Order: sequence, then C-alpha cells, then structure tokens
Amino acid sequence: MDELYLFAVLAGTRVAVDAAEVEAVVRLSDISPVPGMGAHVAGLSALRSRVLTVIDVAALVHGKPMPAEARRLAIIANISGHSYGFLVDSVLDICRVAEGPAPLRGQLDSAWAPHARAIVENEGQPWLLVSLAAFIEGGALAQAA
Repeated sequence: MDELYLFAVLAGTRVAVDAAEVEAVVRLSDISPVPGMGAHVAGLSALRSRVLTVIDVAALVHGKPMPAEARRLAIIANISGHSYGFLVDSVLDICRVAEGPAPLRGQLDSAWAPHARAIVENEGQPWLLVSLAAFIEGGALAQAA
C-alpha cells in the first residue's frame, strides 16, 4: 500500500493525515479574529495572496482554544474550493507507511470519533488517522447547533 502521511500533534493527540489532503505546513504571521464565529474558528489569515479560514482544532475537539501565543503553525488544505489552516501543536514527519491504515478498535474518545478514520502505525507507534475535511463538516454542525 505504501501511503504517504503527515504525522503531527493536533490538540494534544498524535495524528496522521493523508498527504493528499495537505497542501502545505506554514507558520502564520497574523490571525485576525472574526466576530460572531464559533470558538473553533480562530480567525482569518493571509497566505500567498489568498485568505485562509483558520480552524482551532483544540477548540473544536476539546472545547478549549489553543493559547494565542501558540497559534502559529498550521496545516493548509483546500476543501471544497476554500482554503483552510488547521492549527497544530507540532509537525513531526512526513513519510510513507507500507502497511496502510488499520481499522479503529477499542475505546476512542468521543470528541475524536467524528474526525477519525483509522489507525496508522509508524515506527511501532499508533497514530490516529484523521480527515481534515471532517473537521470542517463537524465544525459546521457545531456552528449550526
């Protein structure tokens, strides 16, 4: 299978993201808050002459926003023609995994359930495979509620 994944820490959890979903990983210089948006929308930022909607995954998953001083590193993705930046704690590696994803088994924190797709093992460690698009779909539902 030899799939390419980005390995990162999102909201304190080790995750893998299918590299096909990732456009880039960048340091954001400024994030402008947007009044009236849910806590999971950190604000807007500019990147290469386009506007990014910046998603605070910690606020979305755990209900606690990432501290403002830590809001710098983001995974950039284009989802349904819109540019998003997903705030991350850290990015560790991007590499191929020969085994491919394994089904989710056992207890999974209910906060992660809407976003998790499978488990990916890398260097003997399990990583939660998440879908960046699922954060947007889940965030839209949270905003509507």
